[in-house]
Amino acid sequence: MTKMMKLGNENEIPAIGMGTFGSDRFTPAQVAEAVEGGIRAGYRLIDCASVYGNEKEIGEVFRKLTDEGVVERKDLFIMSKVWNDMHRDVKAACQKTIQDLQCGYLDMYFIHWPFPNYHAPGCDVDARSADSRPFSIDEFCDTYRQIEELYEEGLVKNIGVSNMTIPKFEEVLPKLNIKPAAHEMELHPCFQQEELFNYTKAQGMLPIAYMPMGSPRRPERDIDPNDIADLELPEMRQIAENHGIHPASVALKWAVQRGQLPIPFSTTPKNYQSNLQCIEKDMLTEEEMKKISTLDKGNRLVKGQVFLWEGAKDWHDLWDEEGVIVQ
Repeated sequence: MTKMMKLGNENEIPAIGMGTFGSDRFTPAQVAEAVEGGIRAGYRLIDCASVYGNEKEIGEVFRKLTDEGVVERKDLFIMSKVWNDMHRDVKAACQKTIQDLQCGYLDMYFIHWPFPNYHAPGCDVDARSADSRPFSIDEFCDTYRQIEELYEEGLVKNIGVSNMTIPKFEEVLPKLNIKPAAHEMELHPCFQQEELFNYTKAQGMLPIAYMPMGSPRRPERDIDPNDIADLELPEMRQIAENHGIHPASVALKWAVQRGQLPIPFSTTPKNYQSNLQCIEKDMLTEEEMKKISTLDKGNRLVKGQVFLWEGAKDWHDLWDEEGVIVQ
């Protein structure tokens, strides 16, 4: 039986999921093969997104495994996200995702980024769209309301948001009819986002952690020479040694024990099986948890430069670091 967590609305969700963002390094077929192996190994939560360009292939896997009786649809928790170019036509985006994934409905549908700033997949870090613009409260609420309608229709069972900030939340939460059940955000030992993490929990949303190990294999365009490798920190290595495990398992245990749901990505059977199993036993001690809480370096890995609008200074403007929405 998979360990479960509670969403903000009390619905249950598996405590660890399988990511499907193969960055620019894996083909859709390779990601789909990993999803098949993952489900056979016991994963029940799969985190998808239309922009990853592999939902069709993953859908074939879902159909195959349900046809074979390996898993029933009701036992899978399938998540996807509306991409930035479809904020004004969310229903069409959602229906295409459901059709591609061959899953009938989505267990959770996210707004992938809180603004409709679009960029072509695999573009260079300096790429900018002439149509990009700052965050708009009205536009965000319009996009969210479209997902609320999908919820009313039963196409979406839970609503999620992603890459939000406290100032953005403060403006939009009072205007929403259905509170988001989860907030997908970057969380790993060197980027703990304590204030936003605590705010997310306090507002009744489950934090879902992308890049839970610090993602050494993210797209080249996102790699900065100053980035810190979480899994190579001596403290992480020492804790791993204490337990006779890989530092990646330490990062995942820490995530689950802290109260966030990690969605690691791997195409290697040994790794994704170990990721799944490590949260079930031999958890970290209170002392080890405290030690990891001191490792935060504010090291954001997904900076989002490609979403900047004309007039924005740099990627810091996307994250409202001064406590106000940057326009």
